Amino acid sequence: MPKNPQSRGTCAYCGAEFAKAGAGRHLEKCPERLNAIQAAEKSKRPTENLWHLRIQDAYAKDFWLDLEMSGSASLTTLDKYLRAIWLECCGHLSEFTIGGFGGTTIGKARKADAVFRTGVSLDHLYDFGTTSETTIKVVGVRQGKAFNKHAISLMARNLQPEARCSECGESANWLCIECLYEEPENGWFLCDEHAEEHPHADYGEPMPLCNSPRVGMCGYSGPAEPPY
Repeated sequence: MPKNPQSRGTCAYCGAEFAKAGAGRHLEKCPERLNAIQAAEKSKRPTENLWHLRIQDAYAKDFWLDLEMSGSASLTTLDKYLRAIWLECCGHLSEFTIGGFGGTTIGKARKADAVFRTGVSLDHLYDFGTTSETTIKVVGVRQGKAFNKHAISLMARNLQPEARCSECGESANWLCIECLYEEPENGWFLCDEHAEEHPHADYGEPMPLCNSPRVGMCGYSGPAEPPY
């Protein structure tokens, strides 16, 4: 059987595009990132552990982020970042665990340096009703100074997965919540033309697609404005 095409993403420093599996290799050699590291070393910020994290939706694995997080920052900071870039809709509760639901809870007050080791994986659960489950894997660590005043920097992320209109097969930019929940067998993505004339409104008008695994869940309507 043919393999599904691998998710692709872009570098936050130089804009280069690469396969998900090649993100780490690119970041190690990216000239723009190396220049940013050199510039950061001239700052007055403290030298500390900087953790390379691969963030990925537990089920929709085409959604992923490569982040760098200061070792002195707490998991509360990471929770706020994930909410802003991917998850926040209605102020739901969240937690970090080892082992997903029913696993060992990791307190949000704990610092990254106290939790992370290369190869360690955590789960982040947002909303205990319509739950978004995110996996966090430690890819590596370096000693240095953070790129800016923010404790977390985005290094790379997935390109928005392609969606096709369920009516005509053209590129889709919209999602019908009513179709998603009531008629999933017929598809729920819509192009601009068919979103304009779509008859379903019991769940509200079609909503725009965005680069988040939370799309279509609860009241999610898109990410916060950066920086996070």
